[in-house]
This record gives sequence, C-alpha cells and structure tokens, in this order.
Amino acid sequence: MRPTDAEIVRHYDQEGTEGDAYVPGYVPTRTPIAIEEHDPKWMSTYDVVIELISGALGSRALELHHIGSTSVPGLPAKPIIDIDLIVEDPADESNYLPELLNLGFIHAVREPWWHQHRLVMLRQSERTAHVHIFGPDCPEVIRHVMFRDWLRTHPDDCELYANAKRSAAGATNAEVGTGMDYNRRKECVVRDIYDRMFRAHGLMT
Repeated sequence: MRPTDAEIVRHYDQEGTEGDAYVPGYVPTRTPIAIEEHDPKWMSTYDVVIELISGALGSRALELHHIGSTSVPGLPAKPIIDIDLIVEDPADESNYLPELLNLGFIHAVREPWWHQHRLVMLRQSERTAHVHIFGPDCPEVIRHVMFRDWLRTHPDDCELYANAKRSAAGATNAEVGTGMDYNRRKECVVRDIYDRMFRAHGLMT
C-alpha cells in the first residue's frame, strides 16, 4: 500500500546515538569527505553493481534504484554509488544478506527504527557502492527517487545543493568529522529543497 502524504513528507531524525546503528564488529573509519565533479562513469558503475545484485538475489530484489548525487548528471558528489534495494522484508536478513556478503559487501548499519533500514557497502578499487535496503512501499524510497528527479530538472536547487555539499565537506574535513557530521551540516538545505519539492507536488501546503 502506498504511503500517505504525511508519511512521505515526514523528516525522520536520528534516534539514539550514531553508534547504535552500527552492526557489532563494524568499525567506521574517518576519511576526508571527497567531493568530486560529476563523472559519467558513475552511471556505468551503477549498472555493474545492480547486475551483481540482481544475479545474486534474482526475484528477491524487488526493485533497484540509483539514488543520491551520483545519479544526478552535473552534480558533484562523493564517488560512492548509492542504491536503494527493495526486498520483501529487510528484517529477514537471512533472505538476502549472505548473498550480498559473498559478493564482497560489508554489513555496516542496522536501523530497525527507520523503516527497517539496512546498509551494506562495497569497497573495491574499481567500484564503491552503498546499498540501502528497505521494504516495499517505503516512504523513504519514494523520497529518494523524488529528490533525484527534482534535482535532475531544477538546476537552481541542484546548484544550491552542490554548494551546500562543498561547504559541509570543507567544515567536516577541518574538524576530522564523520560522514554523519557531513550529512548533518547539509541537512538544512536538503530539507528546504524537499519541502519546496513536496509543495510543488501538492503533498504539503
């Protein structure tokens, strides 16, 4: 069942501390936030990664979406391919996680309080990807796809977001912060764009 408008426009805040989401045994590393100019190769890297996932999971991969900044032509980004993978039940990790681990993915995050979100990461010299795992009709996936399509067709907001990303990366690197710190620094701009997008689609007044 499609989420309600209220569920789609709701901004979720982090519950608990950042460490609560990390899978036991996963140790995050603090590396500089590298924002690069858009590289057309990111699109082909996405194609390779989803072919790997589709081959491993078959029909259990209900949907795959290229989201995030690498999916928006012309938008600078961290050279990490973000993908939304939809499975029947993200909480049933035994139904998909072993196959992803066999492909070389690392299970990094488990957030049952946020749409049962799981995050697995692929870090290889020729490709780097973060795969966000959600269930069917998840409002967050709808938000991600809407945001991607909005930035593809609204150059002013795309430029606004690009400037926010560069500023957030600079400040985070100066303090040797984390990716979560980087996300928090650009969150205000992101939410402003989301709200403008939701109003344009008639989801907010």
